[in-house]
Amino acid sequence: MTEIDVVFLSASRTPAMRSLTTGALDSLAASEDPARIRFHPLVIESVPGTADYAGATMLFPSGKFGYHRFMNLGIRAGHAPYVCLCNNDLVFHPGWASEILQAFEADPALMSASPYCGYFHPSVHVAPPADILAGYENGIHVTGWCLFVRREIFNIIGELDERFVFWYCDDDYRFTLRQHGLKHALVVRSKVDHLGSRTLAGESDARRKDSITARQKLFFQYKWEHRSRLLYWLKQLNYSLTHWRKS
Repeated sequence: MTEIDVVFLSASRTPAMRSLTTGALDSLAASEDPARIRFHPLVIESVPGTADYAGATMLFPSGKFGYHRFMNLGIRAGHAPYVCLCNNDLVFHPGWASEILQAFEADPALMSASPYCGYFHPSVHVAPPADILAGYENGIHVTGWCLFVRREIFNIIGELDERFVFWYCDDDYRFTLRQHGLKHALVVRSKVDHLGSRTLAGESDARRKDSITARQKLFFQYKWEHRSRLLYWLKQLNYSLTHWRKS
């Protein structure tokens, strides 16, 4: 039997958001034969006091939300040889995990994979000529809402960089894979639909969104585009002063 740790991030601020997580867990449980594949779902819930989700282990981290910080908590909490890092707004189709496991078995060099989304990939006109499409392009090969990896990958890349709070997390991950020469692929026959950024749709503070996005972009450029530390801090200071004057 193959065991897979499946880590979900959830923010159950409303019944609708809670139903997203429940739906993802239900579709996960129904997607594979439990005699062949055993999922270990772990829900990391950012809303204190949220009731447990049936069939899932729960974690309620203290402190501020951080996508990579919370995912690292989930990775550390499990022990299965495979780890799947997920948003909570997903629908898992039958056989999705089996297809990725077959791809891993066929190619020992394949360390990381993403499934095909029946909503997103057709919208960007992705019609792959093959079942396996290797690469690092964001939203094509690397879909940040569902990443399936061999656990041993973290022995190579270390933990996810917690300086990335939400935006640019997927970009940081794909650049890290490329830096280490680790193969990633879109497994077309693995179907997991992403229902969209429903969790973020409840965030009405446009200034906060802009602040997080802009600051994360500056740090991403500093880390991966080899911008100077001095230039990075000057831009951070200029951004802070500009927004302080507007407030």
